[in-house]
Amino acid sequence: MELQELPRTPSDIDAPTRERVARAILELGPSTAAVLADHLDLTTAAVRRHLDHMCADGMLEAREPRVYGARGRGRPARVFAITDAGRDHFDQQYDDLAVAALRFLAETGGDGAVVEFARRRVAGIEEHFHRAVADEPGLEPSEALARALTQGGYAASVRQGPVGEQLCQQHCPVSHVAHAFPQLCEAETEMFSRLLGRHVQRLATIAHGDGVCTTCIPRTISTSTRDHAQERLTS
Repeated sequence: MELQELPRTPSDIDAPTRERVARAILELGPSTAAVLADHLDLTTAAVRRHLDHMCADGMLEAREPRVYGARGRGRPARVFAITDAGRDHFDQQYDDLAVAALRFLAETGGDGAVVEFARRRVAGIEEHFHRAVADEPGLEPSEALARALTQGGYAASVRQGPVGEQLCQQHCPVSHVAHAFPQLCEAETEMFSRLLGRHVQRLATIAHGDGVCTTCIPRTISTSTRDHAQERLTS
């Protein structure tokens, strides 16, 4: 007797598109339905339908947008952000196993073994960085780093901050593991400083409950400014 394929439910059919919507929010950060529709080349109505479904499932949450300066007429469009449950759906199915393995490594090899593992884990990001710089020599180092991180699953971008640039990682595939083993975050920060040639400072991390991993990349002091400051000190 030949088995017949069971009919697919609307939820089964919509799953790939909902996956795309969720991935877009991971890449772009909290976004409106209109922004997501433009990014995914879908209608706003279609995107809203998926957003409503994922909010009902607890994967997304709707937020009031931050408004800077004078607010215009009308209520601003809501933005949608990934919840902790939504993050759990992406790339974190093996957290328990990873944490257990690192605990075993710490018990048998000590903290130094965990640190060495963390440093080796980010080696792939460094390779992506050097490749991006080689392929596009005029690329800003911070942008090259953001591209390398995105290739590694971190959905990174660079924004201008009050004292320099801010490297924002909308997603962290090891956030739950890094919560138990902060050496993973520390190794990333060391790598950022090494590749960018300056001290950077972590302002927030997903591993510690923040919505985005944010790293401050301070502006470099120009040679003329540095020389002028030195003259004032010696005069």
